[in-house]
Amino acid sequence: MNNCVNIILGKEEITLKINAEATQNEIEECLENKIPELKNLYKDETTPIFVTGKLLKNEQIDRIKQIIQKDIEVKIEFDSPKVLGLHGIKKVFSEEIKSSETKFHRGSLRSGQKIEFEGSIVIIGDVNGGAEVVAGENIVILGNLRGIAHAGAKGNIKAIISANKIESPQIRISNIIKEFQKEEQTTTRTYAFVKDNEIILE
Repeated sequence: MNNCVNIILGKEEITLKINAEATQNEIEECLENKIPELKNLYKDETTPIFVTGKLLKNEQIDRIKQIIQKDIEVKIEFDSPKVLGLHGIKKVFSEEIKSSETKFHRGSLRSGQKIEFEGSIVIIGDVNGGAEVVAGENIVILGNLRGIAHAGAKGNIKAIISANKIESPQIRISNIIKEFQKEEQTTTRTYAFVKDNEIILE
């Protein structure tokens, strides 16, 4: 992918739009080639750079910053959040998760425990009440979910939550929250996804 990073000059910022299908190696190679063009724009400017177009993981954000800032001293903002969770979501998007970097946790989560990961999370055990699981992509629990689960925590509404039983007071996918009344929590459900901007359970 020869031109996976496009430079767009605006009045208040310079936008780098990254092709959503580009690999990290392609992005880095293209960015290295674009540095002379970027440097020319900064002869008399201190305009900030805004990076958009592709959801980036934290290590990718850091690497892009490193490539640019080794040659240009400039403030760089990203529309990909570095923090997982409702407050970190900067934009909602819909992206099929064809493959995913996955973190496995063996054993149940007790009250007060929390696991976060930018990819998908698989819990081999239960997530008990008072525990929390937050994933940038999917959440799969081989036991019962009684605590809080937040999938798609960087904004992806295509993320799913799956468990042996979902008996949670609240689940979240992207920026959408589903709360359950006491009587609803006894109904057996195993799968949660977003449809028409609402969390559906089956």
